[in-house]
Amino acid sequence: MKRIVLFDGACNFCNANVHFIINRDPYAHFYFSSLQSDKGQELVQKFAIPKEKDSLVLIENNKVYTESSAALHIAKKLDGLWHLLFLLILIPRPIRDGVYKCIAKNRYNWFAKKKDSCTLPSSEIRRRFL
Repeated sequence: MKRIVLFDGACNFCNANVHFIINRDPYAHFYFSSLQSDKGQELVQKFAIPKEKDSLVLIENNKVYTESSAALHIAKKLDGLWHLLFLLILIPRPIRDGVYKCIAKNRYNWFAKKKDSCTLPSSEIRRRFL
């Protein structure tokens, strides 16, 4: 079962989150694709993901999770105590998504939009990018 994380490839914060996930996913549960890539756009169309969902999307078992639900479902599979964050799913979605949207709306201001350089991942990690 592939779990695919779509992310904003032009966002430093989103790229940092991808590295965060990779570093806490020793069993390679997640594969990644930037929303701007051809594969990302193919998945956006295939799963009818709205254009305004531009920061983090999780596709798992042919189901799409967005906003806080995506983040929490990702956390559930991470190594360490990160899976405990999934308990936040008990908070009503409008409240969770409100916090998520505030961070997503300000991510370019707080963390800048583009990186000047990229780290070159190992071949093992590169295989996880679609």
